[in-house]
Amino acid sequence: MSTQRRHGIRTIATGTVAITLLAAGLAACGGESSTADPDGTLVFGISADPAQMIPWTATSTQSIQVLSQIYSPILNTDAEGVPEAGLAELPTVSEDGKTYTFTLQDGVTFSDGSALDSADVKHTYETIIDPASSASSASYFASVAGIEAPDPQTVVVTLKQPDASFVSGLTAVNTAIVPSDADPKSLESKPIGSGPYQFKSRTPNESITLTRNDDYFAGEPGARTVEFRVIPDEQSMVSSLKTGAVDVAIFDNPVTAKTATSGQTTSTTVDSLSYHVLQLRASSPTLKDVNARLAIQCAISREDVIESAALGSGKPTGPITSPEYRSDPEAQPCPEQDLDKAKDYLAKAGKPNGFTLNLMTSQGLYSTAVDEAQNIQAQLGKVGIKVNVEALDSNAYVERWLAADFDAAIAMNGGSSDPNTMYGRYFTKAGSFNKVAGYSSPELDKLFAEGIATTDTDARAPIYEEISQHLVDQAVWVWLFTPEMYVVANKGVKGLEERTDASISTLWKASVS
Repeated sequence: MSTQRRHGIRTIATGTVAITLLAAGLAACGGESSTADPDGTLVFGISADPAQMIPWTATSTQSIQVLSQIYSPILNTDAEGVPEAGLAELPTVSEDGKTYTFTLQDGVTFSDGSALDSADVKHTYETIIDPASSASSASYFASVAGIEAPDPQTVVVTLKQPDASFVSGLTAVNTAIVPSDADPKSLESKPIGSGPYQFKSRTPNESITLTRNDDYFAGEPGARTVEFRVIPDEQSMVSSLKTGAVDVAIFDNPVTAKTATSGQTTSTTVDSLSYHVLQLRASSPTLKDVNARLAIQCAISREDVIESAALGSGKPTGPITSPEYRSDPEAQPCPEQDLDKAKDYLAKAGKPNGFTLNLMTSQGLYSTAVDEAQNIQAQLGKVGIKVNVEALDSNAYVERWLAADFDAAIAMNGGSSDPNTMYGRYFTKAGSFNKVAGYSSPELDKLFAEGIATTDTDARAPIYEEISQHLVDQAVWVWLFTPEMYVVANKGVKGLEERTDASISTLWKASVS
């Protein structure tokens, strides 16, 4: 990494705006007369301890929320998820689609005062690519042949073949830039990034406190301090919002969100590209027969899961939630619950009387997880499938999930504007999470390769439709629903932008009065 630079930071306008639910540049949740406190502390309530502090290892929503305030990826996204300038301008791309040249913003520094330059970008990406890092984002770089840093402000990435999804992956927190001379072990306890806030302190299972990065390249953060306060119990979170102990929290339960709304708070509903899913590990002995998996798919009513576990807040979904490539949720062997067909599949699997399925779920990662598991347990019981539900605390769940130590799991996964970014890491043989997903095939590998070979949406769409159909026909997972999210904020919070998936990447623009 280069030596410190003393000259001023050049501010860029990243142009991040609120989604269409709200006017751009949302004023305040409070009145126009409210005055922002430049020394204020914004308290953000989260339901689980964010234990993953290295960007490329983060998988839990809570860890990603915290890290999005500490680190910066090379590119940002606008409210619709389209890549835009961040640490670098949008890249220039060669005519053959294989060479991407990025020009970094001049004068950007890390929170320790050292300069962020092309050597840090090269180091970060090569670390992610290295299998030893066990990076969750390694699949985003599957097409990369080499990375060069010809001068401090220039990064040149050469691809093996054109990859239409490459730029999308560079907007994720999991690809955020870290200092090239930092020991990853030290980053676990003291992160060093170039984001709007810098790490101050942590009390495990209680809180993480961040302070304003006065040299943040995109502008001045609104609050001097941001505290992420861990409150696993929903009703305690509601009480904290009503008393003003917490300024902002995100709920996926509409009843809880309504309860949290009062004369002192407001609730805004935002759409989501995320999806709730029953993950079936086809590589496990219990589920290796496709007919056993299809029996599970046909025995489940997604509408029943939505009404019972999610209290009506959601829509049935297929695999792909990307707006331009969205799957038809009805295009699967059993679009509605069909118990007779489920029993036929059990017979084909040689298990006419059913079987036992071990299902793990989480407590704390999101509110409906246990209820979803119990609902599915009851539904599968109708065809003789006995489900043993194991409810784990959030950290234990993430550890088991990453280790692929389960037969089936209830999960909520993030979506993306690009379907390859969503699923290449799960369902290709070399994917970062293929061991977790437990399924790949030569046909899928070929289709995913075809899907990134062109940037033309019309040409890509039928390929991803075929991928989606393959996934549901093989019942590799059972896709349940896309949720609605509810952002509840104290009326003293100003400048908060509600975005798709309740992303808080622009939380730095908010202040308290």
